[in-house]
Amino acid sequence: MAKQRKIQDYDPLYSFLRHYVDAMLKLSYRTIRYVGRERVPQDGAVIYAPNHTNALMDALVILAMDRKAKVFVARADIFRNKTLAKVFAFLKIMPIMRIRDGFDEVKKNHETIERAVDVLRDKVPFCIFPEGQHQAKYSSLPLSKGIFRIAFQAQELMPDMPLYIVPVGMRYGSFFRFRSTVRVEVGDPIDVRRFMAEHTDLTPQEQMNIMREELAVRMRDSIFHIPNDADYEAIYELCAAVVKQQAKSLEAESPKRLHRLDAHFRANKLTVEQLAAMRTEDPERAERLLQLGREAAAMRAERKINLNSVSVRYPILSRILKTLFVVGTCVYWLPVSILVLPMTALCAFLFTKLKDPAFRNSVRYMVNLLLWPLLVLIYAVIALVVLPWPWALGLILALIPAPIVAQDTWRLLRLAVSDFRLFAAKDLRQKYNEIRTTFFNR
Repeated sequence: MAKQRKIQDYDPLYSFLRHYVDAMLKLSYRTIRYVGRERVPQDGAVIYAPNHTNALMDALVILAMDRKAKVFVARADIFRNKTLAKVFAFLKIMPIMRIRDGFDEVKKNHETIERAVDVLRDKVPFCIFPEGQHQAKYSSLPLSKGIFRIAFQAQELMPDMPLYIVPVGMRYGSFFRFRSTVRVEVGDPIDVRRFMAEHTDLTPQEQMNIMREELAVRMRDSIFHIPNDADYEAIYELCAAVVKQQAKSLEAESPKRLHRLDAHFRANKLTVEQLAAMRTEDPERAERLLQLGREAAAMRAERKINLNSVSVRYPILSRILKTLFVVGTCVYWLPVSILVLPMTALCAFLFTKLKDPAFRNSVRYMVNLLLWPLLVLIYAVIALVVLPWPWALGLILALIPAPIVAQDTWRLLRLAVSDFRLFAAKDLRQKYNEIRTTFFNR
């Protein structure tokens, strides 16, 4: 009898397709920056614990962190279709029940836990999003218990192998715009075996509660975290208003030049920390800033001004360069934008079916992944039929980057329009100047 295949076993087709999947992911973002990958332990089994903000893209970003295959879990209801269940199994995704599925359904997680332990015993990285659901916010949700049950049970069955829970924080430049940026930071891992040895006097439930709080803290340390309360939008607006000055200050203090995404990330975290301290030390000024943030956010939304226009480092030069680029390359991007219209139209149609806009980038990614190679093939056949082969070959090569060029150009066009709107909105610019003056004058 043939040995039953396990989800973590090597699959040559999966390994081959990974190259294409990872390449398309890199093309989906202008920049993907991984920070702290050296913190991932190499001497034992690893459970990745990322924050969850951008649907399918989160898993793809974690998968691309290195060339190792990884096993993921996803909500069990999407496995009800047998065909989809086979596809998910090929993609190394296992089902997990959530408490909202009902207590009886959650009991079925015993099988998932056993399979997860088997994955970890084979030293294949396992990934579970401990928040249990995604939200498109720079914040966090309470952690579910599933990751800790798996970790404790796995460690008990692997007493001679260390097991680590590795927090991972993902910070997207935009949750909804294609070709944005993403910064991924690996936090300090939790050594499960050491943790259990240091807390033998506690019940398993008490151990779980302590570890849950510790992981929540380490996850928050690796993300840009704004408390998810009534002041979230105002604080986010304030962060954008002062990010240039904050980043400049951090860069002046740094012994080496900071990567753009790192400077932006640290600047935003610093602003949130300073606002939290201000609420205690100078509550009047803090409330004044929050009110200014609310007013600025409302004015900006009413005038359809992108927040990037507020936080961009060199606004005047940026406006000029964006305009010159859009005008100078129109002979290329206008034709290719027409050629990618089938993809644009399909995405627009699928967006109307989405209840959650956080899936937009996932939809765009899948459409590019599956449809663009087919369109290139169709256009190539047409070109070879109607044109001499040297011209046809040149046209085909020019077509390959078409979706990326079209997306980037229209993004720059939107930002250029937004920049000019901000330039024309004198009262809004004065509002941001008032925010900066109030924030930095102590």
